Amino acid sequence: MIFTMIKNSLFRAKAQKFLAFITVGLSVALIACMLNMTLKIGDEVAKELRGYGSNIVVLPKSNALSVEIGGKEYSPLKNEDYLKEADLHHIKEIFWRNNIVAFAPFLDGKVKSGDKIYSIQGTYFDKNVPISDENDYKTGVTQLNIFWHVDGEYPKDDSLTSVIVGDRLAQKDGIKVGDKLNLANHEVSVTGILHGADTQKNQVVMSLKLAQILLDKPGLINKAEVSAMTIPENDLSVRARRNLDSLDSVEYDKWYCSAYVSSIAYQISEEFPSSLAKGVLSVSQTQSGITQKIQSLMGIVSIIALLISSIGITSLMSSEIYRRTKEIGLLKAIGASNFSIYLNFCLEMVVVGVIASMFGVILGYALSFALFYQIFDSFVGFSFMVLPLCVAFGVLICILGSILPLKSVIDILPAKALYGRK
Repeated sequence: MIFTMIKNSLFRAKAQKFLAFITVGLSVALIACMLNMTLKIGDEVAKELRGYGSNIVVLPKSNALSVEIGGKEYSPLKNEDYLKEADLHHIKEIFWRNNIVAFAPFLDGKVKSGDKIYSIQGTYFDKNVPISDENDYKTGVTQLNIFWHVDGEYPKDDSLTSVIVGDRLAQKDGIKVGDKLNLANHEVSVTGILHGADTQKNQVVMSLKLAQILLDKPGLINKAEVSAMTIPENDLSVRARRNLDSLDSVEYDKWYCSAYVSSIAYQISEEFPSSLAKGVLSVSQTQSGITQKIQSLMGIVSIIALLISSIGITSLMSSEIYRRTKEIGLLKAIGASNFSIYLNFCLEMVVVGVIASMFGVILGYALSFALFYQIFDSFVGFSFMVLPLCVAFGVLICILGSILPLKSVIDILPAKALYGRK
């Protein structure tokens, strides 16, 4: 019988039910939009920040003893040790291998050119690095430092005759594309001028193979920089970074199996012999800060939407109870308990809430796609956990909005209600 009453009630007072539908639907649409963007925003922020360079650096263990002062890193034992180029494939063979977007090795040094001394750097540009189960994997600075821009073209990997020159060095020495340089009695051609770099703006950048020949360091590198997809840091990752031994076994397993920058760096150190990988804090902390602030803002907006829509449902429910006072009085007269009347009204609102939430989720997905594309110029995708969460939010809105009005049901006396008296 109660289901018959609910069905009949839903098709009566269509204006009020429609207003309740709109109130819940729009609120759920906003919450669904916020949730879908929030659950994806961390990955997109990490993707955007990758354009500013690596977030993990791999150093020889002796070189890892460094101090950061005023944003600059000082390494008292720098150049005392080297890494082997042949071990680079281990970076892409850890547990989080799919999170490794790109990496590049670097070998720095100085060479003579007549009466001048040039600072040079060897690296990969777009080199094939065979790894287990992925023989066609390519990586280098073209993927690692996407903000670099070259007037001209990059040298070919393993080229012994082509280099690019940092823009500041080119301006100072009047070097142009097509010029010839004599580096340690080895003639090379300038194929491009590099813009947008940091330390490289005063360097001659070349293939790693050429740098190893000029510096007489066959098969060796100073360091490797890695760009990895990571999740924002939290208390667990900060504790692990400060003192890994402070974690118990459960915390350690959770940290190790999460894509924090510190856990990925730790696993690289485990696989890469004689190396110590560490996160670049300026990048990882920026990612964590931006992501947490955006998520907090979206959470506040969702809570406000929940409260406002609940107030709207409260008003509509009060109006509905007033309109159906005689019906409530009749139900009480034939023996219906207050609880059964509460249940009847609540189930009506839950049905409206579930249906409105389904439409609200669809609208929320559409809004999140439009906003995400406008902000990041990419599509956000579906987060399927948004659907059950938003349906739960819709039901919660209806329940919260019904609590206060339903209290007035207790005060309705059958005789007064049936005779139309207040």
